[in-house]
Amino acid sequence: MTPFRTLLAIALFAGLLAQANAATWVAGLHRLTLADPVDRRPMQALVFYPSSGEARPVRIEGYQTRVAQDAPVAMGRFPLLVISHGNTGSPMALHDLANGLARQGFVVVAVIHPGDNSRDRSRLGTLSNLYGRPLQVSAAITAARADTLVGPYLNDGKVGVIGYSAGGETALILSGAQPDLDRLRRYCQQRPNDADACKTHGVLIADHSELGPRADARVGAVMLMAPLSLMFGRHALAGVHVPALIYSGDSDQLLALEHNADALARKLPQTPDYRLLAGAGHFVFMAPCDDEQHQRMPVLCKDADGVDRRHIHRSLRSETTAFFSQALGAPEPAERSAALGASGQQQGQANP
Repeated sequence: MTPFRTLLAIALFAGLLAQANAATWVAGLHRLTLADPVDRRPMQALVFYPSSGEARPVRIEGYQTRVAQDAPVAMGRFPLLVISHGNTGSPMALHDLANGLARQGFVVVAVIHPGDNSRDRSRLGTLSNLYGRPLQVSAAITAARADTLVGPYLNDGKVGVIGYSAGGETALILSGAQPDLDRLRRYCQQRPNDADACKTHGVLIADHSELGPRADARVGAVMLMAPLSLMFGRHALAGVHVPALIYSGDSDQLLALEHNADALARKLPQTPDYRLLAGAGHFVFMAPCDDEQHQRMPVLCKDADGVDRRHIHRSLRSETTAFFSQALGAPEPAERSAALGASGQQQGQANP
């Protein structure tokens, strides 16, 4: 290729990239039903995706959002992300992040972990929860790729996992970490008053002893918010070799920072991008609350003076979009995919 053709191709690609970055859609919403790998019973997931449909306000599990339900997927090829929520939580607690990523061109599958969600807590403190959660995320990846609505629009690249609180533990196992159960037991012997981490006194109920940690080679990057990670020392993290973006608040009232996010950031084999938020608590990563939520769950909605949850979430959406675009490849609207194909044909003709 001549220097002129090279410069022309670069200029074309830069213009297409700018066009893709400027492309915005509304968030579509689609529900998936799949089999829980632990017991083969039905489990649910919510899929947020880029759509050109008309978004309308809806309230799901007490959370208000704007989506185009089961509207057509925007034309293009989009990276896949999966969200793992915290213990006894709901993926809708992270709806603004999922919605915002969908508007920027990601397909986001938010799983509802069986036995560990806001309506069902039957697996808390069990091996089936620790090791079942990653299996459920893997099953959701497979189901999304096979889904007739969103599957045809997913790219063939690696998948990103977003983990909040216990979801951070889930994301780490998926990316190669091996939980050290003795580490949890020792921690709870020394800190028995840690009600969140030591509900079962550091000894998990062996309800499914056949289960163990299973990584998923399809995972190519993780984004963790206030991650529960005290079971992972350096040796336990030795198998994690994917890019990581980690957020935590320096006033986390549930997870001891020095044993979780701080320690994790020091011990990961590949140095992560670690963002520590001044004054922020554990629940700052949940979507900003409306008036009804402030009345219904004030502990989850109230932040310390000087902490602006809405501002934090604007940054989260922007920085997470940039992180996964770099780690997994940027979303490709149809116009960009077609133009890149044409550019490739021109290069082939110039270099027979």
